[in-house]
Amino acid sequence: MSKRLAGKTAVVTGGGSGIGLAIAQTLAGEGCQAAIAGRDEQKLTDAAAAFQGSPALLTHGVDVADRASVGRLFEWVKQNLGRVDILVTSAGVNTPRRKMSEMSPEEWDRIVGVMATGTYNCFHEALPQMVERGDGLIINISSIAGKRALDLAGIAYCAGKFAQTALGTAVGLEVGPVGVRVTNIYPGECNTPILNERPKPVTDEHRARILQPQDVADAALMVACLPPRAHVAELVIKPAWQAYA
Repeated sequence: MSKRLAGKTAVVTGGGSGIGLAIAQTLAGEGCQAAIAGRDEQKLTDAAAAFQGSPALLTHGVDVADRASVGRLFEWVKQNLGRVDILVTSAGVNTPRRKMSEMSPEEWDRIVGVMATGTYNCFHEALPQMVERGDGLIINISSIAGKRALDLAGIAYCAGKFAQTALGTAVGLEVGPVGVRVTNIYPGECNTPILNERPKPVTDEHRARILQPQDVADAALMVACLPPRAHVAELVIKPAWQAYA
């Protein structure tokens, strides 16, 4: 059976672990040549080495909040992948100090810088070639905290994710008429390394009953395999028991 994404390319930020890595592995499993990017180059190398599928995962370091670093990433992508068919923006950070009364301005800048400015930086680099050829897909990994402010997520995470949501929506309206699709995916609680930044430790039992990265990856794969005429603008995926209204 032919692989559904054979001949396609993808760049996945936040690709060293969690949702980003699961998406990259799943896209690659369908024949896509995927490159994972993130701040921890050793983590990227280890993740690529552990992946047994084909084509192999490529890696490149990036700090998405640093515009020059993102520029270097996409120059490398141009040399090694050529065009970008799929961009997945999945970088995210948080802090245990999540309340206005606790958080430092530096923590605010770091969190919002990754999710708001970092997403913009990646869009800025990837979109021109997509618009020029009239084809491309951006899968923007926001959060239900980017649609409903949650005390659990904290002020900076919610603000950053709301900005990421608005950016994906607004850019999608701009580029949709020329054939470029932007999909915002909003995961609920998911068992990723960002849980290590919770104010209180998360039990193994809780980790087992929330979303797993592969759940989100399967949703992203569905979006990626649709024909260019079909556009999923928004997709909410959450644990069955988690409230969302």
